[in-house]
Amino acid sequence: MQTGKKIYFASDFHLGVPSYEKSLAREKLIVKWLDEIKKDAQEIYLMGDLFDFWFEYKHAAPKGFIRILGKIAELTDSGIPVTIFTGNHDMWMFDYLPKEIGVKIYREPIEKEYNGKKFYLGHGDGLGPGDNGYKFIKKVFANKFCQWLFARIHPNFGIGMANYWSRKSRLSNGPEDEKFTGEENEWLVVYAKEVLEKKHFDYFIFGHRHLPLDIKLKENSRYINLGEWVNYNTYAVFDGNTLELKKYN
Repeated sequence: MQTGKKIYFASDFHLGVPSYEKSLAREKLIVKWLDEIKKDAQEIYLMGDLFDFWFEYKHAAPKGFIRILGKIAELTDSGIPVTIFTGNHDMWMFDYLPKEIGVKIYREPIEKEYNGKKFYLGHGDGLGPGDNGYKFIKKVFANKFCQWLFARIHPNFGIGMANYWSRKSRLSNGPEDEKFTGEENEWLVVYAKEVLEKKHFDYFIFGHRHLPLDIKLKENSRYINLGEWVNYNTYAVFDGNTLELKKYN
C-alpha cells in the first residue's frame, strides 16, 4: 500500500427507498462521505445493494442516482479504483457502469492481500447454511434466460413493478428489528469459519446482513459486517495495519 493511503469498504446503500426524498437525502450523505475519503483513499469497495433495485436493459437503465454515479466517475477518473459487488437487490448490473463510470464489478467473493493481510470480500447473499428459499430464487434471477424474459418487459412496467415491491421490503418501512442472537445463528460467521478451516484470512468483510458486526473468529482473524446506510451509516477502513468499523455522521 502507498504511504498514508487507506482502503474503504461500505455496503447496502439501498438507494431508491423508502421514498424519493429520503433516498435523495441519503444519496447526498453518501456523496459527501465519498468526497471526504477521496483525499486518502487508495481503493474503495462498495459491497453490494447500492440500489434497492437495478436492472439494465440493452438501451435503458433506471432513472436517478446521478449524484452518486457522477461522484464514482470522478473518483475513477482521478485514478482511485472503485470495485462494486452485485447484491441481491442489484444483481442485474451488466456493462453500463463499468463502461460509463469506470468501476470493476464482481458477482462472487474475491480474495485480496494488502500489506501481508489477507482479505475475503463479498456481498454475502447465498453464503453459508440455511436461506434455501433465497438461494433458489437467486438461481432463477441469475439465469440468463429469465433475465432475457424480463428484458422483454417494457421498462416503464418492469422497473415500476420492481420499485413497487422494493417499497414493500422491511428495510424501506422503518428500522429493521435486526438483533445479534449469537455466532451460531450468523450464517456468514459459520461460512467464514468453514473457509478458515481450509485457508487463513485476516479479515472477512461482507454486507447483506444489515447489522454492523465485528467478531473475532480466531486469534488473527475477524469477521466484519458493514451494516447499511438506511439506519447505521457504517463503513470499514484499513490503514495498512489495522481495520476499523466506523460510523459516519
